Amino acid sequence: MYVALLELKAAKGRFLLMGSVVVLVSALVGVVSGFTTGLGDDTVSTLRRLPATHIAFAAGSDSDQFARSLIDERTATDWTREKGVEATPLGVAITRGTTDRDVAVDLAAFGVRPGAFTDPGAEKGHRLDAAMPQGIVVSRQLVNDGARIGDTLTVDRLGIRLKVTGTTGRSSYGHVPVAYVTTDAWRQIRFTTPGAHTSPAGLPDQYTAIALKAPAGLAGQALADADHRHDTATVPLQDAFAAAPGYEGERLTMTSIQTFLFLIAPLVVGAFFAVWTVQRTPELALLRAMGASRRRLLGHTLAQAAVVVAAGTAVGAALAAAVGLLVGEQVPFSLPAATLTTTMAAVVLIGLGGSALTLRRVTTVDPTTMLGAAR
Repeated sequence: MYVALLELKAAKGRFLLMGSVVVLVSALVGVVSGFTTGLGDDTVSTLRRLPATHIAFAAGSDSDQFARSLIDERTATDWTREKGVEATPLGVAITRGTTDRDVAVDLAAFGVRPGAFTDPGAEKGHRLDAAMPQGIVVSRQLVNDGARIGDTLTVDRLGIRLKVTGTTGRSSYGHVPVAYVTTDAWRQIRFTTPGAHTSPAGLPDQYTAIALKAPAGLAGQALADADHRHDTATVPLQDAFAAAPGYEGERLTMTSIQTFLFLIAPLVVGAFFAVWTVQRTPELALLRAMGASRRRLLGHTLAQAAVVVAAGTAVGAALAAAVGLLVGEQVPFSLPAATLTTTMAAVVLIGLGGSALTLRRVTTVDPTTMLGAAR
């Protein structure tokens, strides 16, 4: 270890150069990981926070279910009668509106029944109330966009007027801030024709899906049988994320980039230590001739790699975290400490794996090189 540290000091320029590459690679991996988590959360954070275990869509809606699925009132009522399952209708629609203070906002309207387990309540103001069907509870992003408690929000082209009664936490769907409305208000948003003035009673009694809360012990076959009876297709909440717009494509893109970075890291580290091993072959041969064991030479090489990779990764992690603080909430970036730690640990392991590519040359160095056998 002492000799390894001496070599690090003697060739500090080369090791600093290699360390800089590790810093950039690890920082880039951390930033990509932050954007992967942030984009995913910005797409399905509302679904992740939904206190449900499963989502039942209309049978036959095999893709983009939140846009294509429609379930009627009778099916929703039948689901509520299933033993051991708590069920409530759920509506999802993306729209746009303008407040009475001329603040234009995009919003994803989530229709829920007041008091149901899908009702988020309100952090400030008042929660949804069945006695006030035109109420709306807006998420924190909409507050940042300019919506305020007491505002009247008019849905563009439809003329539907909603009263902002409360606010809830940060929540978004498809990169659009979420607002919670009653199922009656949601039916107006979803089914009203622009220019028409249809009363809620004249609109279809339909919803996007049914949110289910099933106990852990309920067999999948029981849900499958219920699907058969009600002509629905039930999926676990986690699988329902794929039905959100853009979720699968974004996740695949960011994961592919991250995978390529993980492939590049060991190649770069391995190439550097391969060249470094070739350059110091005489020194390794001298150590072998003086009685150093192969195990000691391996430890010597791995110690150098560990110092360079670990130090570079630590700096890269700090750089990635700084990027997260810099961008704040301006872009969908999320890098929790647990995610950052896991990602950087993977970078260290992969970097050390790359250095391991040079170990065979270290163990096969010929001590007679120093005695002139190579000439």
